[in-house]
Amino acid sequence: MLKPWKALRRRGVLGINQRNVLFTQGENPRRLYPLVDDKLETKRLCREAGLSVASVLAKAETHVEVKRLVAALVGRSDFVLKPARGAMGNGIMVVGEATEEGWLTLGGRRITRDELAYHAASIISGLYALGGHPDVAFAEERLSVHPEFERVAYQGVPDVRIIVFRGVPVMAMTRLPTKQSGGRANLHQGAVGAGIDLVTGRANHAVIRNRPIELHPDTGGSVVGFEIPSFREAVGVAVRSTDRTGLGYVGADVVIDAERGPMVLELNARPGLAIQLANREGLLPRLDAIRSRVVPGMSIEERIALGLEIAGQVSCVA
Repeated sequence: MLKPWKALRRRGVLGINQRNVLFTQGENPRRLYPLVDDKLETKRLCREAGLSVASVLAKAETHVEVKRLVAALVGRSDFVLKPARGAMGNGIMVVGEATEEGWLTLGGRRITRDELAYHAASIISGLYALGGHPDVAFAEERLSVHPEFERVAYQGVPDVRIIVFRGVPVMAMTRLPTKQSGGRANLHQGAVGAGIDLVTGRANHAVIRNRPIELHPDTGGSVVGFEIPSFREAVGVAVRSTDRTGLGYVGADVVIDAERGPMVLELNARPGLAIQLANREGLLPRLDAIRSRVVPGMSIEERIALGLEIAGQVSCVA
C-alpha cells in the first residue's frame, strides 16, 4: 500500500513547497508582485488592457479620509468594502441594503456609519494586509449574479478561479458563496469550490472545506454538472489580464456579471492549491506538459487552445 505522500505524488498533486520554489518564486519576479498584491493597481492594469472591472466608489488612504469615504456611501446599497492588499477574503465586508442608521451586510448584520468607519480605519492600519503593512480601504460596486448561478450560490456573487502558467490556462474552478461564508466566494470562509472541465466548461466535482459534496448546502442545487456561463470568454479574460502582469504563474479571479459578462475581480501571484481538490486532479502533469510545449510568440488563441488540449489529454490519462 502506497504511503499517502507517495500516492499524492503519483497523482501529480502540487505541494506548497513545490509551488513556492518552482512557480511562485521561479516564475514570478518579486518586483512585479505589487501589480497583483494591490487590487487597485490590478484594476488599473486591466482597464489599460480594455478589460472590465468593478468600479471604485470611494477610497481612503489615510485615517483623515475615512469620514469622506463613509459619507460617499451613505444611502447606497450593494457595495463591497475591501482592503487593497488583503488576502484570503479577510477584511471584506459585503453590503446588500441601506438603512436609516447605516447598512445591512449580506449576512444580515446591521452596520452603523461609525462601525463602517472603524472597519475602514482597521483596514488602513494594516489589520488585514499582507505583512501587516499600512493599507488602503476602498469600496467598489457589487457585481450582479448571473441567473445561471442563482441555484448554486447563497446571496453573494460567485467567481471563477483560473490558473494561468506562462500564458496558458491550466485548471479552473468556480467558488460559490454559502451562508457559512457570509455570501463571500472564498474557500477559507466556507464557500463551495467546484472544479471546472476546461474543455466543456462544466463543473465536474465539488468540495466544501475539503469535503466532497454534490448539492449546495443552502440552496440545494446541484453543484456538479452545471455549465458555467460564458466560460470560454472568461478563460480569454483571465489570459489577457495575466499577460499584463509579466508574471508566469498567476491565479485569475473572474466574475460572470449578469449584464456585462466576464469581469476581472483580482489576480493572485500565490494561488492556493485547493483547486486540485475541487477538480480531484493534480496540477503537475498539466504544468509539465505546458512547460514542454509552450513557445515564445504564441497568440492568446493558440495558448488557450494548447491549455484545453493538454487538459483533455491529461484528464483522459488520469
